[in-house]
Amino acid sequence: MKPIAYPGFSISLALILARFLSIHMSLVRSQRNHTLIFTKENTIRNCSCSVPICDCDYCLANLMCNCKTVLSSTMDKTTYNSHLTIWFTDTSVLEMVLSFTRVWDLKLSFCGTTPLPTEYLAIWGLRNLRVNRVRGQFPEQSVTIPSSSNNDKEDLLEVHNKDRQKLAHISFLDTSLFNGDSLLKSYSVENVSSIMKHFPSLLCSDVFSTSDNESYVVTFIY
Repeated sequence: MKPIAYPGFSISLALILARFLSIHMSLVRSQRNHTLIFTKENTIRNCSCSVPICDCDYCLANLMCNCKTVLSSTMDKTTYNSHLTIWFTDTSVLEMVLSFTRVWDLKLSFCGTTPLPTEYLAIWGLRNLRVNRVRGQFPEQSVTIPSSSNNDKEDLLEVHNKDRQKLAHISFLDTSLFNGDSLLKSYSVENVSSIMKHFPSLLCSDVFSTSDNESYVVTFIY
């Protein structure tokens, strides 16, 4: 006895499967990997993650992300076009990764217990910052640095690459903010021609004093 065929049912099932596969592929294409950097047992791990990882969960990061060990001597200054997350227990890894590095969207998670000293780290192009502190009344906070550009929806790093003569955004992060219970704050100063001239007590070299830059927007985060 031959089975009875239902052409309408087969077509409907095929359409449902095709729709499911289309939705699945759209979700896969919409996922963007983000970079996670952390230190563990005197090693630096650079990971590419497609799913969110709980802060300071090193085992889960090694399991769910594509991670590799890198040497501190090979940590070059670079540009992070996607979201960057850093887990740290002291300021040394922040100095290696963040000092004069271009990053637009950044999350810093303090995984240590020893209070951090007051140091100023320079970050170029920062627009969004989230911080997570294991201690204190305000564990996770965020700050958005307003842009004076008309191209708010355009990647700011691309704006810098296209027209570096126009403007340079640089943020100085006070690392001691991870010690206290205060709210995350920031303020910006525009039309700065020389960082050392306007902020002599900052104790940093004015590496951006080049003839191809007209002015800076300087933001302090504390």
